[in-house]
Amino acid sequence: MRKGSAFTALLPTTVALAAGIALLGGCTTDTAGPAPAPAPTSAPSAPIGLTGTSWKFVAFQSSDDAQGTTRPEEGRDYTLEFGTDGALVLQLDCNRGRGSYKLSPSDGGNTGGTLTIGPIASTRALCPQPDIGQTLAARLPDVASYTLRDGRLFLALKMDGGIFEFTPL
Repeated sequence: MRKGSAFTALLPTTVALAAGIALLGGCTTDTAGPAPAPAPTSAPSAPIGLTGTSWKFVAFQSSDDAQGTTRPEEGRDYTLEFGTDGALVLQLDCNRGRGSYKLSPSDGGNTGGTLTIGPIASTRALCPQPDIGQTLAARLPDVASYTLRDGRLFLALKMDGGIFEFTPL
């Protein structure tokens, strides 16, 4: 037997098998005709919830009754800006900070859900005391969830660590 003759002997069988598979691939048991075209999808809705919003810090309510509520002094600016790109920008009185965030809305984002904030990088200028900016930056990654209620934003810390309260800018 010549070298390669086994291959050439099987070639017609292989071609016939491939042609049969190709023909069967086009067969269907659906007798209703061609599938209907998919329904048109609507354009993505406008961002809701926190995305694209800015907030001013007004209070921190500790779950420790001995600490109570902490409020910034008059004229001190502590703000959060939730960018549409997942960036979180902070004004920490005389310092600035930046981090990232990820939302997991529980109801479409209208009233709350899970909020994950990454580490905050910030400048470290010496602001007049008492300054709560560095504390705010250090505690934001401990946020577990957010609630939008009565036009205010509430950020709850993990393990009942307290609640930050913000008003819209």
